[in-house]
Amino acid sequence: MQERYLPTVVEKLAHANWDARDAYRVTEGALNASGQPKPKFYACSMLPYPSGKLHMGHVRNYTINDMMARQLRMRGYNVLMPMGWDAFGMPAENAAIKSKVPPAKWTYDNIAYMKKQMKAMGLAIDWSREMCACDPAYYKWNQWLFLKMLDKGIAYRKTQVVNWDPVDNTVLANEQVVDGRGWRSGALVEKREIPGYYLRITDYASELLEQVQNGLEGWPDRVRAMQENWIGKSEGVRFAFPHTIKDSKGELIQDGRMYVFTTRADTVMGVTFCAVAPEHPIAQHAAQSNPALAAFIEQCKQGGTTEAELATREKEGLDTGLFVTHPLTGQAIPVWVGNYVLMSYGDGAVMGVPAHDERDFAFANKYGIAIKQVVQVGDKPFDDKVWHESYADKQTGRLIQSGKYDGLSFTQAIEAIATELESLGLGQRQTTWRLRDWGISRQRYWGTPIPIIHCDACGAVPVPEKDLPVVLPEDLIPDGSGNPLAKHAAFLQCKCPSCGKDARRETDTMDTFVDSSWYFMRYTSPGNDHAMVDARNDYWMPMDQYIGGIEHAVMHLLYARFWTRVMRDLGLVKFDEPFTKLLCQGMVLNHIYSAKNAKGGIEYFWPEEVENTYDAKGAITGARLKSDGREITYGGVGTMSKSKNNGVDPQSLIDTQGADTARLFVMFTSPPEQTLEWSDSGVEGSNRFLRRLWSLCVQKKDLVEAGLKAKISDWTDAPKEVKQLRFEIHALLKQADYDYQRIQYNTVVSACMKMLNAIDDAQLGDSKFAQGATAETIGILLRVLYPVVPHITWQLWAELGYDKPYGDLLDAPWPTVDESALITDKVELVLQVNGKLRGSLSVAREATREQIEQLATNHEAVARNLEGRPPKRVIVVPGKLVNVVG
Repeated sequence: MQERYLPTVVEKLAHANWDARDAYRVTEGALNASGQPKPKFYACSMLPYPSGKLHMGHVRNYTINDMMARQLRMRGYNVLMPMGWDAFGMPAENAAIKSKVPPAKWTYDNIAYMKKQMKAMGLAIDWSREMCACDPAYYKWNQWLFLKMLDKGIAYRKTQVVNWDPVDNTVLANEQVVDGRGWRSGALVEKREIPGYYLRITDYASELLEQVQNGLEGWPDRVRAMQENWIGKSEGVRFAFPHTIKDSKGELIQDGRMYVFTTRADTVMGVTFCAVAPEHPIAQHAAQSNPALAAFIEQCKQGGTTEAELATREKEGLDTGLFVTHPLTGQAIPVWVGNYVLMSYGDGAVMGVPAHDERDFAFANKYGIAIKQVVQVGDKPFDDKVWHESYADKQTGRLIQSGKYDGLSFTQAIEAIATELESLGLGQRQTTWRLRDWGISRQRYWGTPIPIIHCDACGAVPVPEKDLPVVLPEDLIPDGSGNPLAKHAAFLQCKCPSCGKDARRETDTMDTFVDSSWYFMRYTSPGNDHAMVDARNDYWMPMDQYIGGIEHAVMHLLYARFWTRVMRDLGLVKFDEPFTKLLCQGMVLNHIYSAKNAKGGIEYFWPEEVENTYDAKGAITGARLKSDGREITYGGVGTMSKSKNNGVDPQSLIDTQGADTARLFVMFTSPPEQTLEWSDSGVEGSNRFLRRLWSLCVQKKDLVEAGLKAKISDWTDAPKEVKQLRFEIHALLKQADYDYQRIQYNTVVSACMKMLNAIDDAQLGDSKFAQGATAETIGILLRVLYPVVPHITWQLWAELGYDKPYGDLLDAPWPTVDESALITDKVELVLQVNGKLRGSLSVAREATREQIEQLATNHEAVARNLEGRPPKRVIVVPGKLVNVVG
């Protein structure tokens, strides 16, 4: 056995052994030693984008998954931990433009390197199930299911106003627009009308919401809340403002009715204006004779359409000079065009009630529009210049200035006004949803081809199923001038499947969220060229534990839930929800240092280039460069990022201190769901712990070997030192068992550190009981620690001879708590004086109440705190505490 811990040697030996016997290949229906089926457990991490290198966030995510998989395998479960690649998308195209190599080559090279890094981490991945989104064998089934959805009417084509990125030349989802700019290019986003394919996720809105509200018990509350908010169910009234506005042909626009939707029908009598989207037919009509309005509408095309972006955008508008009629009062209501109104939400028009909506209040004050109060809350006077939250109160207010509705409460007014609008044939009660159908068409090359052929005679024709997959050519190099598929004759030109005439393929490709909406099910059915999923999927799904970042709490998870339901309705799966439990791991943070450069830009520096300055409490107050002493700005801690030079290369850490050091640090430093702050000293501490573990095992090797042969089962006559060590170790094992179940892996590591200290500190001698206790306790420590640091523990397990009685560590039985070891001769009681904690009292387990009282009154802490006064009484709570009252 090596005297020193050499992580490179240890990890190389472990990997060679695991690879040689394909240790992590999993099969369905695996049996235990008794011939009974093992319970299955499917634990999966969100698949990575192959950007080139793993980052510490990956290391943390996958180590959480790996710990779970390894521990449950030892507990007798048949555990699946797969891995794949979210390989399509714009980053590959951007890299191709920069390096002038095809996205395919860039992607495959990155996958090879990242896979090598994952193997270096020692992850228990079944690589036989590996999938890659850009593999035709995978995306064939994206195309196949799309055609099934098209046949069922779930997929459809329409023209709609979209977010257009003029640099990437692609449509962006609302969530891909940040502060009015494309999330990748940073270009100002425009609004354009463009045809594309959509999936009717709204058909499933009610079911998706119901399960969020009444199911998904294994999901974090905040993720459920985010899903509920995004689906956004609203109960209200859709009603019309009649009008006589005619188009250039002399026909009434929208049949003379401008519809709006409101959840505050009680405030209808306070409408003083209406606002329409720039794309609304009334706005377009008005702009034909109003150059200023036409210019404003053109200006509105800049910027995104996300609700977050709209909330922060300066609210601007322009009066059209046109009027609609209030449906209840007959009053003429001016129509404005507002940059905050979306054509894609509702009917593209909103009613303006400035007195009771903060946004409308600001808009009305900005443009001098009348403000009419129609709800009174309490006795507070109304100020039409200063907004108060009470103006929007709908629970305690009563209607005023509303004619026959005066005095009604919110609920009463809603009922009465909705009823009257319905009786007039101008409105009806309606449920609306924030959720919109999912537009999947992307005007880019590197994605799943949409399997449609365009024929001048037949129109849009689905590709026959026998011709799938429509294979994406992998040798094209984007140049930034649009989709290269549109210029690639070999792909573009084809024959119409219906009439046989010359036709052209659809050049739009699918949103990459399609790829990630079902990949976790393809893991269960690898190699099946004839079906999307098969009976193996029924064995593994639903997934038992899903692990990933909170940034995917809305789009990815919602789309995956929708996709699963579509597969269910097509008879492909037998369940509703794909993920039973969800864990959102915290981000990895590191210090950020920067300074302005000569051109006014910001230059970031690596932490190792910097020397910190500290205050008296040890907090960082500033920093200077080591190279020239120049003072720079300390920006606190933030998410690790290449752009901010505060990332840590996992490979460098693995090469210098070993994968186990990296794994131990990211698991020990904070609970999995909380953020983790990087610390070089913490990394060194983790490595130091592993060196101590190795040294301890070297020192105790002879005792362990003798103890394994002794096979002690009765510890009745063991010395007190042995009993004390066994008590400590089994108590820590009990806590670790609990912490494994609740995924609090940082406290599992803490328990292991305490175990090591207890074993190292114990003075047991070399008796038979000392040998047995040493073998037992080190065996427990290695098994509890193994899921965290599998390489070193696997090597030590074999070196010390544990593999002979227990088998290889990967499948060794999980240690069980010996409850008899937790029964001690002494009991520690909390000692209080007048109800305040003053220490502890060690008493014999069989001590009588009188003996406990006597020991307590004679305790030094009691005498000191009572200042010599005799106690008035002594309260004893058996097994817990004693309180001396004086």
